[in-house]
Amino acid sequence: QVQLMESGGGLVQTGGSLRLSCEISGSISTPNAVGWFRQGPGKEREVVGGITFLNTTNYADSVEGRFTISRDKNEVYLQMDSLKPEDTAVYYCNYKTYEIRDHNYYRSGDYWGQGTQVTVSS
Repeated sequence: QVQLMESGGGLVQTGGSLRLSCEISGSISTPNAVGWFRQGPGKEREVVGGITFLNTTNYADSVEGRFTISRDKNEVYLQMDSLKPEDTAVYYCNYKTYEIRDHNYYRSGDYWGQGTQVTVSS
């Protein structure tokens, strides 16, 4: 079994920074990918970005250039700079594992953390 634990959320002023951490414990396997998602008040959950086990990253247009995802062993980080009030949300870490069969990737596991609140005041 895999457990995810996010930390680092809090209250910050517009233009400030926060760094979220996602600690992954349990049965870790490759290939895998870790994504960050968020859900703002009254909104649907949306993707923020992600990082693969090869350390390739991708970002939503809304955070490109402001947010940076990195990983170190079993921890994945979301560095958030130049924060805006619209970044206010609960941020979730998601960990997906894959199996490779006939040169294709098939998802074998999908795990979520409990979320951490980020509030950006104007």
